[in-house]
Amino acid sequence: MPEESPWFGKSVTVLELRWYNQAPVLFLDGVTDRTAAESLIKAILVIDTDADKLPDEPDAWYDHQLVGLKVLRDGAEVGEVVRVEHMPAQDLLIIKHNEREVMLPFVKAMVPSLDIAAGTVTVTPPIGIFEEILPELATPEPAQPEPTESAEAESSAE
Repeated sequence: MPEESPWFGKSVTVLELRWYNQAPVLFLDGVTDRTAAESLIKAILVIDTDADKLPDEPDAWYDHQLVGLKVLRDGAEVGEVVRVEHMPAQDLLIIKHNEREVMLPFVKAMVPSLDIAAGTVTVTPPIGIFEEILPELATPEPAQPEPTESAEAESSAE
């Protein structure tokens, strides 16, 4: 915010946060009309909070606490959380491995364990999500059973 802005150096109180078209919209105390809201365009808001403090809810984290966590699947590191995207149905963890990004729904079934102190998140995604980027995690195709003698005899009799 430029120094000539009426908001420069001032504190504001967030009354409410809503999502519109996948974009966050803040409602601020003292900003009651469109003109006042437009005076905040391109404003950079600095939030005064303890960066290490977790939210008061169980199983709740701030996005900045998730970014940078190592992602483990079956004990193998498959990448790193680079961001969290908030979608209407659920949040997505965006996991980067090499130059590729994988989107994983941030739900208990696929993210059963998260340890901020250890810097890790354990994931159990459906088969196919990480196999393209880590072929060593792919489940081998089940071996086809060898034909039995009776099956060979039947096919040669035809």
